[in-house]
Amino acid sequence: MYEYLINALSIANLAGEFVILVEFAFRVSLIIWMLSRRRLEPTTRLSWIILLLAIPFLGSIIFLLVGETRFGRRRVARHRQVLAALDRPEAHANSDPAVNAAGTLEGPAHRMARLAEQVNGAGPVLGNRIELFGDTDLVLDGLERDIDIATEHCHLLFYIWLDDAAGTRIGRALIRAARRGVACRVLVDGVGSKVFLKSALRREMEAGGVHVHAALPANAVRAIFARLDLRNHRKIVVIDRQLGWTGSQNLAEASFAPKPEFAPWVDCAVRIEGPVVKELHLLFVEDWYLDTDEMLVDSLLTPIEPVPHGVSAQAFGTGPNFKNQAATQVIQCLVHEACDELVMTTPYFVPDNATVVNLATAARRGVKVTLIVPRRNDSRLVGLASRSSYAPLLEAGVRIHEFEGGLLHAKTTVVDRKIALVSSANLDRRSLFLNFEAGLLVYDADFASQLRFLQQRYLDSSVEVLADSWATTGARRRIAQNAAALLSPLL
Repeated sequence: MYEYLINALSIANLAGEFVILVEFAFRVSLIIWMLSRRRLEPTTRLSWIILLLAIPFLGSIIFLLVGETRFGRRRVARHRQVLAALDRPEAHANSDPAVNAAGTLEGPAHRMARLAEQVNGAGPVLGNRIELFGDTDLVLDGLERDIDIATEHCHLLFYIWLDDAAGTRIGRALIRAARRGVACRVLVDGVGSKVFLKSALRREMEAGGVHVHAALPANAVRAIFARLDLRNHRKIVVIDRQLGWTGSQNLAEASFAPKPEFAPWVDCAVRIEGPVVKELHLLFVEDWYLDTDEMLVDSLLTPIEPVPHGVSAQAFGTGPNFKNQAATQVIQCLVHEACDELVMTTPYFVPDNATVVNLATAARRGVKVTLIVPRRNDSRLVGLASRSSYAPLLEAGVRIHEFEGGLLHAKTTVVDRKIALVSSANLDRRSLFLNFEAGLLVYDADFASQLRFLQQRYLDSSVEVLADSWATTGARRRIAQNAAALLSPLL
């Protein structure tokens, strides 16, 4: 009996050692595979290697879940199909010579537009009327009015749709439209809107004739074939092909019920009429097909008449399905083109090293660079990682202001009061490299000045972070911030 126990323990020890050896060999193979990747930042690669070496078993599981940009073969195939279907001139607004703005832009605007077109495929177009909204209630009022006069279709794409007063209000406006014979389609992110997707409001909308679908649905089976944290973060509304909305506004009240302690959520959105709406619509059509198999390309083939005395604008979408880092290229180009003033707002500031260096360089060459972020962030880890970047920026002369009037959720950029960007993308690695995002570049001094005025309202409710006081930050806080920064490539 004694010898039997000894033999059993020996076998168990050998089995344990074998498992450990296999797991270690697997981690080494993951590291070798990662080193062979071409499009991976050194800091991201190093963070994953440290994680794999420091945390046996769990590190490998985390990497398999979120370490690789995987969509699943079926989704990749469908993406190729919809891109092929959209590869026709009439599906793009700038194919119409009457509205193509490429030849009308000069200097920084021309270079910015060219870069955005190269990385995204959508060129700038003339004849757009663009209205700026910096208040959630006004956005909801305008959106409801537009839905109530729709005659053909209402296409809505949101990262977050809550079943609160705002979500219910717009949901019931869509039901009214559907009863008039308007085709109403709603696409919401499978994680950001998971509560809504299981709600009575969704069932009420579907019973009323509204088509509701989840974008990138998250479940255990899908985790085997695709990465679950790749999210559709876009906010797009297209009504009757000619009218659109985009920006940072989710379908939620400013009080934001999931996290009321950080309220109000302060957002920014634009209402658009004109040819550039077609490019926003193209993004919706692409995303809708990927998650529903319904092709809506025909809705893009009708030309959109330019608005008299309209402005030049350029809509673009970014996402991990394209390997060209389009979002970060657009941001870097905006920073490079600034000559006098650059003002940026973002709720989540977890930049890569290139963004930090370029912002610091702009300040050192005489550009007045201002960054506005929330003082209180709804993610403690992101807040700590964000502040780890303050020191080199403050030393270079970048002015950092922390907003105290709620959670500043607007994602905006104004360059020299001539070029403006309103976007769904944060200045963090998730938005720049992982999420599907949408943005609108406007090449008009009047609109840029309006957006700059809204940014000034944010500044008036902010406190400036001073370089001298920041230099005296305590050791414990610096350690926490820098520790969080080590994880920034993974956030």
